Amino acid sequence: MRKIKIPFLIVVVLALCAVGYFILSDNSTKVSYSDFNRYVEEGSVVSASFNEEKITFSVKDGNKYVTQNPGSPDLAERLLLQGIYVSHEKDWDDIVSLVFDLIFYAFFFGIIFIAFRKFISPNTFKVVRHTKVHFSDIAGMDDLKGHMMQIAQFMKNPKAAAQKGMRLPKGILLEGDPGNGKTLFARALAEEAGVNFIPAKATDFESMFMAIGPMKVKLLFRKARKAAPCIVFIDEFDGIGTRRNYSGSAIETENTRIVTAMLNELDGFEPHSGVLVLAATNSREALDEALIRPGRFDAKYTVPYPDEKTRLALINMYSAGKNLGSSAMAETLVGKFKGFSAAKIETVLNRAAMLASQNNSSSIEMEDINRAISEM
Repeated sequence: MRKIKIPFLIVVVLALCAVGYFILSDNSTKVSYSDFNRYVEEGSVVSASFNEEKITFSVKDGNKYVTQNPGSPDLAERLLLQGIYVSHEKDWDDIVSLVFDLIFYAFFFGIIFIAFRKFISPNTFKVVRHTKVHFSDIAGMDDLKGHMMQIAQFMKNPKAAAQKGMRLPKGILLEGDPGNGKTLFARALAEEAGVNFIPAKATDFESMFMAIGPMKVKLLFRKARKAAPCIVFIDEFDGIGTRRNYSGSAIETENTRIVTAMLNELDGFEPHSGVLVLAATNSREALDEALIRPGRFDAKYTVPYPDEKTRLALINMYSAGKNLGSSAMAETLVGKFKGFSAAKIETVLNRAAMLASQNNSSSIEMEDINRAISEM
């Protein structure tokens, strides 16, 4: 708020000074209009300044006078024909109007500037130096870890990969239902590769102003190039990369511009530039085909629901520090949690621990597990 007040006060002070100057600087002697006419006929008038109420004129001896303005339509022309310099000055109403116009425009453009700074701030996308997540923190999913470790090795030593005729993909698409670890894999890949990480999500590109979304896309990739080697992770990718629809509506037009901006940016950097885009989606079918074609997103991996081995590892991980009762041993819960995402397994175990504590029980029993599941 302080940043708004200072320019506003400066404008007001300057305007008041201008008004004061116009009001206080008038030291002319008042004379009648007949005297003014006499000076004109004598050829003594050098210059005359008109406003709606008065005429201020100077004579050859240097004196300055003021008289009433009768509003004669041909007076100014008559003076000009006699070689007298004629000017028109603004009256009080014009000055007040000008001051208020200046204040309005200063306030209006100040608000626009602040709004744009808020929506397109250089700090919109944070560069994370270390995510502090490793593949060892992810339970199971060994096949996907293997693929990701290969990508990490590419980013660590791109020259060695190039010598083998391989190139780093421009983009990798991670598909899977929510809660199975797409974000965790992205963060782990950045840490294992030892590169910078810029997280973004679909809502970061939304704005009440048109054309802000494409500008944010350009800002994101410009920042990624400066931070290279870098991984750009875009979560909820289907929120901004949906199929383009040329219906003409404002929403569809903005979506088309965002997708087009994304296509231009993906085509704008070389495979060896050190920038890798990871995009996570729950619905690959909703994405624009031009966006995810080979050459832009070369690799596509599915982050599945945990299998039996992974569920057992997750239960052991999330039950650390919790006391599982005889009816809720890890081997029993593996079948119970079939079809659960990793996030749901963690939530159920946490809620079951809270229910057991409420019942003053020292261990988590199957009754607590069932109740926790029913509350979700």
